[in-house]
Amino acid sequence: MQFGVNLLGLAQQPCDQDMQQRFAELLEWVHAVRDAGYDHLTMGQHYLTAPFQQFQPVPLLARLIPETGSMRMYSTLVAPLQNPVELAETWAGLDVLSGGRVGVCLALGYRDEEYAAFGVDPGTRLRRQRELVETLRRLWTEEEVTAEGLGFRLERQTVTLRPVQRPHPPIWIAANADAAVVRAARWGLPWNINPHATHETVARQVGLYRDAWREAGHEGEPTFPISREVFCAETREEAVRLAFPYLGEKYAAYGSWGQDRQLPGEESFAVPLAELAGDRFLIGDPDDCAREVARYAELGVDRIHLRTNWPGMPLDTALTGMRLFAREVAPRFRPAR
Repeated sequence: MQFGVNLLGLAQQPCDQDMQQRFAELLEWVHAVRDAGYDHLTMGQHYLTAPFQQFQPVPLLARLIPETGSMRMYSTLVAPLQNPVELAETWAGLDVLSGGRVGVCLALGYRDEEYAAFGVDPGTRLRRQRELVETLRRLWTEEEVTAEGLGFRLERQTVTLRPVQRPHPPIWIAANADAAVVRAARWGLPWNINPHATHETVARQVGLYRDAWREAGHEGEPTFPISREVFCAETREEAVRLAFPYLGEKYAAYGSWGQDRQLPGEESFAVPLAELAGDRFLIGDPDDCAREVARYAELGVDRIHLRTNWPGMPLDTALTGMRLFAREVAPRFRPAR
């Protein structure tokens, strides 16, 4: 099992925060995560994020390359808002600069404000994601590419700056709905499991993915990266006390953005946080957290991205929880040295 940490808690902040000051804290956070022995960093992408402000992935990850040691760096991107040539060349450059340590996770997105700002019809988002995936793979692996899609046209064109990783950097697919999970499996790409679904939903969708993977003729057994909201403290009561104020604010924002409507079933984030957390978040003492990690390992999850620091949380609080997890939980799922 590999463990990573999400940068959301410092890369995204309430609008009244000084982002230069918070960036200094973000650097301290990255150094601490690196020194604690984590395997990777992840972050996400949104535009027009009121009541929060947020760094965009490319400038932030480029700045973090010399700070991250050997950790890998992944970012989720809103796929239908991307141009395949810009994406291929920019992320090839990041891969070269980092020595082959980056990967992308392509999401459909769900916020009307973002689509409107880019002049993209939300009704075309499935087609745009498919075209982006197909063309990005080709640009990174073929000498000449002829392709045409919504917003781009290529006639025997070549991306001359190639990534270090072969055949290309990892491409994951973010998915909430059953159909999107099945689509990722048919494409033969890892499904990056979202942090919001219950364990029951995740287990059911893993089964859907495996069935579709086999039906598509892919070889081997798939494994799964997953994001989870995690906070580890000496006692469960302390974990709840420290995490819930910031998780509550974050999920109130998700609810206003419509994130819960992207999940299968009748999900709603407009419920008490204790109810929302059940079977969904990893909040507790080291034994509580380890039991939950083990449940996901049984499903085939091979890497977990901890979202253990949320907008507004004091850095010292986040550092304490992150370090306790690294010291008391992660070693239980690593090979003995």
